[in-house]
Amino acid sequence: MTDLPVFPVPPPDDVTAPWWGATREHRYTVQRCAACGHVQHPPRAVCVRCGSTDDLALTDASGNGTVDAWTVVHRAPRAGVAVPYTIARIRLAEGPIVLSRLDGDDWTIGDPVRVGWVDLDDGRALPVFHRATD
Repeated sequence: MTDLPVFPVPPPDDVTAPWWGATREHRYTVQRCAACGHVQHPPRAVCVRCGSTDDLALTDASGNGTVDAWTVVHRAPRAGVAVPYTIARIRLAEGPIVLSRLDGDDWTIGDPVRVGWVDLDDGRALPVFHRATD
């Protein structure tokens, strides 16, 4: 687990509730389409590759990836948000590209990362990535 400031997060809805449920167990999941094999994140009601709405299911992901791009935010998006913090585009080992926070500094494109978790007061958890060598 990581001790990073937590931003407000959206409530679960019909599509994201299973994903949020997995975060309660610190499991990183991605959505896979059984019709075409496409893997996507975040969870959606439709496969963005083939348009299927009936063949989507969450599957456990390794939590491993690489930093594809990153930036340090120095200006808070709203009052009460601690800065600076790092946001990154992470290419997961399973294929999808996700946006997430990075724990630490001095990042380089291509750095290997592994998911960690910040627990929320309601039992859910936010994924935050850190160096895979940490």
